[in-house]
Parts: sequence; structure tokens; C-alpha cells
Amino acid sequence: MSEEAAGNEYRQQRIENMNQLETAGFPAFGLAFERTAQLDELHSTFEVGQQVKACGRIVAIRKMGKMAFAHISDGSARFQLMVKKDMLGDDAFAAFKLLDLGDIIGVAGELFITKTEENTVRVAEWTLLSKALLPLPEKFHGLTDVETRYRQRSLDLISNPEVMDLFKKRTQVMREIRNFLDARGYYEVETPMLQQIAGGAAAKPFKAHYNALNVDVFMRIAPELYLKRLIVGGMDRVYELNRNFRNEGLDRTHNPEFTCLEIYHAYGDMRTMQELIQAMVTHLAETIFGKMEFGWMGNIIDLKTPWREVPYHELVKEHLGNDWFDKTLAEATAKAEILDVHIEEGMNFKQVTHEIYDKTIEGTLIQPTFITRLPAELVPLAKPCSDDPELVDVFELIIGGKEISPAYSELNDPIEQRKRFEEQAAGDGSKIDEDFLMALEHGMPPTGGMGIGIDRLLMLLTGSDAIRDVILFPQLKPRG
Repeated sequence: MSEEAAGNEYRQQRIENMNQLETAGFPAFGLAFERTAQLDELHSTFEVGQQVKACGRIVAIRKMGKMAFAHISDGSARFQLMVKKDMLGDDAFAAFKLLDLGDIIGVAGELFITKTEENTVRVAEWTLLSKALLPLPEKFHGLTDVETRYRQRSLDLISNPEVMDLFKKRTQVMREIRNFLDARGYYEVETPMLQQIAGGAAAKPFKAHYNALNVDVFMRIAPELYLKRLIVGGMDRVYELNRNFRNEGLDRTHNPEFTCLEIYHAYGDMRTMQELIQAMVTHLAETIFGKMEFGWMGNIIDLKTPWREVPYHELVKEHLGNDWFDKTLAEATAKAEILDVHIEEGMNFKQVTHEIYDKTIEGTLIQPTFITRLPAELVPLAKPCSDDPELVDVFELIIGGKEISPAYSELNDPIEQRKRFEEQAAGDGSKIDEDFLMALEHGMPPTGGMGIGIDRLLMLLTGSDAIRDVILFPQLKPRG
């Protein structure tokens, strides 16, 4: 029998059970149910003889002659039920035996401990809250097919308690980030996700059309230019924890829709952000996960501070030789070929160097490392280093070979900012955000700014190898 045919047969049997239940006075899709507590709390406050009401999905059931045992789960824990014919009565007991795995029920009864020392509800009455017409996967032994897990996240959460726990941890991390920043005087704000100019980062945007104004708009690739407007306006410390969208590839560490935290601190700089992210990440590790060492991508990551700091040029020389920056473009391109790094036609020496860095050096940085003093042309929104205008006062935080966070001493010179925008736009004036430049001309104080890829940070803290594991509904290729 094919899988589809078997599925249809199981569904038909469940529909027949549903019809019999309804005939017996148990409607298939019931009303709200007032429970005493969630199941994890019933366990933690367990008291023999206590009268309780509990509800959840049947995840195991064993039917005998005049008795049945079942386990229900509500996402917080599992709890055993004991059902006896002489307590329920003939009709209610017969109806109970028509229930299937996956059905959602509510029960009322008394708590007791079985001979096997398991907390149990001795059921006095029950009600059907929702009939499951399709069976749980693999008889509830776990949904293991990766593609199915991502496409049917509801079944993944039902079948795999560790997945449920991971996403609860995600919620806790998001909440604790807000608590951490709020306690330090930062204000959470919201900026537009639909923008007429896609700015704040170099990436390909998603494009749409706004009918009411008859203009093209873009899903934002970053909130940076709007958050800086707020700094100009006098909001001293701001952050936004929200979605960015980039119309680019899918891989183990990239999803086109991702969660990002951006933070700006007036009268601060890159060092302000450096201290902040070390404090925040270690706080999350200790508060939520209770540890400072994490297994990720086959490595053990030690988050204890201080984290290593190394200038970009020094790191490049460590890997490519002390004479690297004395080489010609042809020599650099030849080295790239030896390292199997693809170089686009027309790249200059700095671009070739960064391509080699990106493909062969960054991935070797396993322990937390701040890469500082990057070439100015790579970071058009950052302030030059005071001792070398060819470099910018920034860091890139690399952990486990992946970029977790960039931070800048923000460029607040509107004349230099316009020059960099024009270079980046390559003659296309429509790509220059004139409103932002006008705001900057009213004066922006020295500012530290930082972005943090929350999904990648969660990958690290939960030991996940793929970004799709930490996003409830990741983007996937269409079926077929």
C-alpha cells in the first residue's frame, strides 16, 4: 500500500471514529476549556488527592478491557491519565476507547501516584476538544525527515520536544535582549519595512509596487538610515529588533528573511559597542543557558571575555605573509587562484584581498574575535580611523568562522557621506537617500552603531548547524 493510500485509509478510520463519538455525545471540535494549570506546573506543584483539570494532545494510549492509560502533552510537559470504566460509566468509557493518537482532550479528576511512581490523573470525566483527522508522524516516535520538519513545523514541534525547547529558548533570548538594553537606557523603536530607497547595507532588495502612491518600494535590507535620523533628532540610545529582507541566496547560514538587532548610542563609538556586545552575549549565555562553552559547527566555543582583537591587515598578513600588501594585483590574483578563490574581472587589489579573506581566513576564526580597522571602501557608513583615513573605525565579530556582528564608529560628516554614497551608487542618483543626507547636515553627534544577526547568534547558543533550525518557518524551494 502506498503512503498516500495508507494516509487516506487512516483518515477515513478517524472520520468513522469521529462520527461515532459525535453520536455518543462528544462533538469533535469542542469549546474553550478552563484548566487548573499547564502540565509542567501540575508536575511542579503535584499533591496527591488534588482535584485538577488538565488538557492536551494524546501522544500515547494503551487500551485494555475495563481500563486505559494515556499520556497527554500541552507543549510544556507530558502527563499520564488513568481511565476506568467503573469511574466514567459505560458510555463515556466506550467513547474514550474511540480516541486516536493526536486527539486533543480535556479531563477532570484526582492526582495520584501509580505503583511505578508516575504522577497521574485518575479521570472522573473527559471531553473531546479537537479531533485529529490525520495521524501523528511515525507513530509519534519522532519526525526525522529534515525537509518534512521544515515544511510541517507544527508536526515537528509535536514530535520533537527538543525543537519545542529550542524555540522557547529563542523567545527567552529575544525577551532578555530587550530587558538587557532597556535596563541600560536604550529605547526600542520601529522604522519602516517598506522603503522607497533600499539603503543601509549593500544587498539586493525585494521590490514591490505601492498602488496608493503609484511608486515602487523595497523591503528593507537594513533599518540603519532611519535609526540614525532618530539619533539626529535627539533620541540618545535606540534599538530595533526586527526583520530584514535580502533577495539573495539560501544556505546553511543565510535566509532571505532574517531577524536583526540594530543599536545606536549617541556620544559613543565602536568601543562602546564592543563592550556592549561582550556584556550582552555573556549575559544571555549565563542567564538563559547557564554556561559559557557551546558546541557549534564541530567546535567548542568559549565565550568567556575578553575576546581577541586583531586589526584586519595584521590578520591578513598572518595568513598570507608579511609582504602581502607589497604585492601587485597580478600576484594577489594568482594567489587567489591557488587558493581556489574566484575573482571577478575588474577587481582591485583591496577587493581581491577581501575576497581571499572572506573565503579562506574568516572561517578559521573559531573563538570570538573582533576584526578591526578595515579598509574604508568596504564600509561606506563608518568613520575613518584618526591615524589613517584609508581605514575605518569598525569591528566585525567572528565566532565559529561566521560573522555575528559588525559595529562602527558611525560616519557623521555629511559631505564625506555624500561622497561615499555617490561612489557606491556609481552614477545612479536614485540610490542616494537625500532625506538621510539632509538629516545628517543638521548635525549627528559622534555615535556608535552595531548590527547583530539574531538567527546566527541563536545558532551558536543552541548548537544548531543550519539557520533553518532556529527559524520557525524558513524559506524553502517550492515542492516538485
